[in-house]
Amino acid sequence: EAEEADAAGPAAGPDESATAAGEPAAPAEPVGPDPFEMLGDQVAPGTFARLTWTPTETFTGNTIPSAVLVAHGTEPGPTLCLTAAVHGDELNGIETVRRVLHEVDPERLAGTLVGGPIVNLQGFHRNSRYLPDRRDLNRFFPGNPTGSAASRIAYSLFNQVIRHCSWLVDLHTGSFHRTNLPQLRADLNNDQVVELTEGFGSTVILHSDGAAGTLRGAATAAGIPAVTLEAGMPMQVQEEAVNHSVKGIFTLLDTLEMYNKRSLWGNPEPIYYQSRWVRADHGGILAGEVRLRRVNPGDVLGTVIDPISNEQNVITSPYRGRVIGMALDQFVMPGYATYHIGIEAEVAEAKASPAEEDVDHASEDYDSGLEEGD
Repeated sequence: EAEEADAAGPAAGPDESATAAGEPAAPAEPVGPDPFEMLGDQVAPGTFARLTWTPTETFTGNTIPSAVLVAHGTEPGPTLCLTAAVHGDELNGIETVRRVLHEVDPERLAGTLVGGPIVNLQGFHRNSRYLPDRRDLNRFFPGNPTGSAASRIAYSLFNQVIRHCSWLVDLHTGSFHRTNLPQLRADLNNDQVVELTEGFGSTVILHSDGAAGTLRGAATAAGIPAVTLEAGMPMQVQEEAVNHSVKGIFTLLDTLEMYNKRSLWGNPEPIYYQSRWVRADHGGILAGEVRLRRVNPGDVLGTVIDPISNEQNVITSPYRGRVIGMALDQFVMPGYATYHIGIEAEVAEAKASPAEEDVDHASEDYDSGLEEGD
């Protein structure tokens, strides 16, 4: 009898029996996304990988590889890219990318999260904002494969990494002994960029088209909505700034339905369509009397003290708004940008007079990049 049963073939399985009886078969297992391809590698769904981006060569001909971290989810979704240290001395962004990428569980992720923690590795090794030839990398995007060293690095990053993104968050800090309130810099004339800013929760937003050659501007022009997330000062890892950035990014991941980890971060912050830097009219020691908070016209921001004569010159706010960036206490020269104020105004009035791009484009001096880390 056993031989006859074998000859008749194996018994029907549960699904086949149900189908034969006219009942619906059990649903097939869902098919996950394809492997994520970048930089010549493939990252399987539900896994974390460290890839290598090799942007350029040194004068000795040696290549300088930089890590790109990838968490690829088990469900289809967008690709969110985080970049940091485009300026090599901006450490808060590096720590933010580390925490986010290593905290995410790829098996619970929809889509892909990509992190470039140290874009300007040459500047990072030298504790410098700039590349070795003192060029600001964030003035050369989307780059040129036959241009200057900075332009070649920008081209390599843009085409090998950024073009894989659906959204981009570029992390920066204040520059040159200045600190920034955690804030988003974004082109609010672009509806997709506005949608991106709405996902960050309690974070101040400053409208800014962005200077020519910035990574944010080049990405948005290429159809990849992008924002700059500014937080804190260079040359330090600041826990408060990093915590704010990490919380904002996880709120964004939740809003984009990529990762459900934390409750949404409410209490929206103001949007500023205009901003101005208040400059010192005298040289001396800057003694700040205000922190990153709201101000009214006439409020004292700080005092510049002549170290020889003891003459004291008060800096007051000409505007009603909020201090969103400021110089640390230091020696300053006349004309030094000391306090960056987001100006409160009616939306219609503000849009008619967009945020000031207070950047000296004629040279790459200490004022370069004041309006934005990007």
